[in-house]
Amino acid sequence: MPGMLMSMDSVHTGEELHRRALGVAEALVEHGVSPGDRVVLKAGNSAGFVAVLLGLVHVGASVVMLDHDQRSQESALIAGQARARLAVVDDQAMPVPGPPAVSIYELLHAATGRVRADGVIDTCRWAEQPDALILFSSGSTGMPKGIVKSGCATLENLRRTISRMGYGPDDVLLPLLPFSHQYGLSLVLIALLSGSALTVAPHYRLDRSMWMAARTGTTIVDATPAGYRSMLNLLAQRPTILEQLDDVRMFCVGGAPLDSALALEFEGRLGRRLLDGYGSTELGNVSFATPGDPQGCGKVLDGLDLLVSSDGATPLPPGEIGQISVCSPDAFTGYLRADGSVATQAGEWCHTGDLGSLSATGHLEVVGHRSAVHRMGYTLHPEVIERRAAACGASVWIVPLPDERLGNRLVFLVEDAADRPPAYWRDRLCTVLAPFEQPNRVLVIDSVPLGRTGKPDRAQLAELATAATPGLAPGPGAVHV
Repeated sequence: MPGMLMSMDSVHTGEELHRRALGVAEALVEHGVSPGDRVVLKAGNSAGFVAVLLGLVHVGASVVMLDHDQRSQESALIAGQARARLAVVDDQAMPVPGPPAVSIYELLHAATGRVRADGVIDTCRWAEQPDALILFSSGSTGMPKGIVKSGCATLENLRRTISRMGYGPDDVLLPLLPFSHQYGLSLVLIALLSGSALTVAPHYRLDRSMWMAARTGTTIVDATPAGYRSMLNLLAQRPTILEQLDDVRMFCVGGAPLDSALALEFEGRLGRRLLDGYGSTELGNVSFATPGDPQGCGKVLDGLDLLVSSDGATPLPPGEIGQISVCSPDAFTGYLRADGSVATQAGEWCHTGDLGSLSATGHLEVVGHRSAVHRMGYTLHPEVIERRAAACGASVWIVPLPDERLGNRLVFLVEDAADRPPAYWRDRLCTVLAPFEQPNRVLVIDSVPLGRTGKPDRAQLAELATAATPGLAPGPGAVHV
């Protein structure tokens, strides 16, 4: 069913969706929205969300994207900082005090009587805006930062992605992700640019999402590693779901590092590779594995350059882990200042704060975010050890806790739905880790706590480790964005 949008409660052809979004665009103009105005969009995934987003793109408004669960007080501060003209919300979202507000459903109702017979979404005005998209960091270590992106850079990055991944009108996309963040939002816009169909499924109800995948002919699934872990757990309980995924040609994963235990288990159960990718809110998409080249996170997109180094300048030999830096014409413009202006970023290269390696063939392997701690005279990166620890057969997270004698104690949290004892996992971990990397304590958890974007919540993991280790508090390497 090419060129369609399918949601929990409705089905629209591509033409119907465009007409609906164009009607919403007219309603937005009647609410005073002009090209270049900043408009807050704070809503959960829905067909209405998609129509409003495309309506804002057609008008050429700057979209200030907020998570629908964000607290009202925080949203009010951001709306004021952005100098937002209007806030568009739904019944799932916390209110946005400050700017005038309108419900998604009001806009959809207003659009009903003015649906045009023809017409398509025009991205030209949006492409001209230097602040077409403003996304916010998670804010787990303080007030979220506003990341400002131009329309031209955003759209060009997605066109590079479409070219690499081969999205087209015969594809049906199923993003099991919130649309209010970079990964999920990019797929909504990819559907617009490529003519692919888009299925809006309840990503928090995986059983329902798999049912919809079968009935919409889904060809491409996107989820975080935690989402695929949940899928495997569901398949263990209901193996017949496998029959519903026959049309899927790509299972894509991103948003957090993919550990080898999950990748191997998924391939063993489904006979298919998880296709990893790498990107960030600031940079957009950077690299992708493809069905024909599934190694690691694949190769960097055409037109971008990537460097792995120890100093931000000198390339490391193939296979060595170092800091990832990216030079991209699609990079963000800068950060939003308190007065609503944009602090532009200097320099061509963006130092991501992530660790990884490049193979001799140019394939990227991403370990995680840089967070060094010192222990027993060694400088360790917990996420590097986590990746190595996954060889024990489980997903592992590490929380460093400062210790006067050792420098840091390492608490390993092992995800095990079977609830096998810590001693079982300690023995397995010690067979794959060097003595100075081995755990001081092992905690077994049935599932990892997740943040709003589906990534492991490092703050909650640190709380679990601290509660189990009285007298010690998380070190600076234990919690990071």
